[in-house]
Amino acid sequence: MVFEEKTLASEMIYRGRIINLRRDQVTVVHGTSYREIVEHNGGALIAALTDKEELIMVRQFRKPAERVMLEVPAGKRDGDETGREVAIRELKEETGYTARSVTYLTDFYTSPGFSTEVLSLYLAEGLVPGDTDFDENEALDILPVPLNELMDMVMRGEIHDGKTEIAILMTAEVLRRRKERGRE
Repeated sequence: MVFEEKTLASEMIYRGRIINLRRDQVTVVHGTSYREIVEHNGGALIAALTDKEELIMVRQFRKPAERVMLEVPAGKRDGDETGREVAIRELKEETGYTARSVTYLTDFYTSPGFSTEVLSLYLAEGLVPGDTDFDENEALDILPVPLNELMDMVMRGEIHDGKTEIAILMTAEVLRRRKERGRE
C-alpha cells in the first residue's frame, strides 16, 4: 500500500549556484522521518541524429564520477527557460550544430529518491553544422557515433550516464517505429 508523505517542516541547509539542499520532516507510516532533498532547476538533453543515423556525442571529464564520460549534449535550465530552449542552446554551444527539426520525446526525474531535477529530452534532426560556443571552462570532444554502435555500448554497460542511455534507447525506438510504419 502506498503512503503519501506530508511535509511537516522544511529547513534550507545550503543554497548554491546549481543546487540547494533542504531537510524536510515528513509523515511516514509509523510517525515521522526526515528527507534530505537536492533542489535543482532541471535541464534538457538532445539526441542529435544525423542523416547517417549517428548521434552527435560529447566526451568530457565529469568530476563527481572521476572519469571521462560519453554523453549526448545537455545542460541546466537557466531561469525560466523552456526545455526546448535549453536543448537548442546546448546543441549549438556544445556541438556547433543547429537543427531544422526539434521534437519533444519525454521528461524524466534523474533521481527521484533525493532530487527534484527533471530533464526534458528532445530529438534533433536535419542537422546543420556551425561553430561551437563552449562555456568558459568547458573542454570536450565532439564525435558522431552510429546509433547501432551506441545501442551495443548501452547493452554492454559501456555508457555510464543514465540520461544518455535514455536518449539512445528512445532514439533507437523512434527510428524502429518509423521504419515499421514505413512497411505498413
